[in-house]
Amino acid sequence: MGTVENHLIELLPRRERLRLLAVSELINLEPDEILCEPGKPIHHVYFPIEASISLLALIDGSPGVEVGMVGREGMLGGQMALGVAMAPVHALVQNPGTVRRISVSAFRSELACSPALQRGMHNYLYVRMAQMITSAACLRFHLIGPRLARWLLMSQDRAHSDHFHVTHEFLAAMLGVRREGITAAASALQRDGLIEYRRGQLKVLDRPGLEAAACGCYAVDREAYAALL
Repeated sequence: MGTVENHLIELLPRRERLRLLAVSELINLEPDEILCEPGKPIHHVYFPIEASISLLALIDGSPGVEVGMVGREGMLGGQMALGVAMAPVHALVQNPGTVRRISVSAFRSELACSPALQRGMHNYLYVRMAQMITSAACLRFHLIGPRLARWLLMSQDRAHSDHFHVTHEFLAAMLGVRREGITAAASALQRDGLIEYRRGQLKVLDRPGLEAAACGCYAVDREAYAALL
């Protein structure tokens, strides 16, 4: 069985993939580590392998609301493909684990000599934009319960496990709702036998049932990704 790798890197032709791997370093990210902040220059791009990263929009000093999530399927710093080294979001490590980190200068050099990397980044940027649009509409029009189910599915996909650590406070911040709303929605999912939740440890018991409980945005995101990547 081969070593698990970031999917965007896996898609590259062998020669270009090996060249990108050669300029990367494998590091471990810790929970709640901040990787970039809006309006500030970035110094590295990140290709997660095991870790997952929450992308937050910060407005008027608020703790922020999640507008995206990045795991092994994606990367952080894709705006470099547009020649922009400024971060558009607050990026926070959600689940710890390994990532490939590449300096901005090295990544810029690889982009300049790799048409395949350029195409991959452009496709990923389009998918990321489409997913953020879906997230904005989801935040405005969908109820907490279906949104929570969607978020749990997205987290499970990136954790590559049916159980992970998450608190009600964190969920409330990510979904932009009050803690009481998360408690009620999580309790309903637990009563329906879809999840088990105790002291911050969440386990998905019924994946098909959770997919049925989620809003349609989850399927829309997956379709957008599959169409190009």
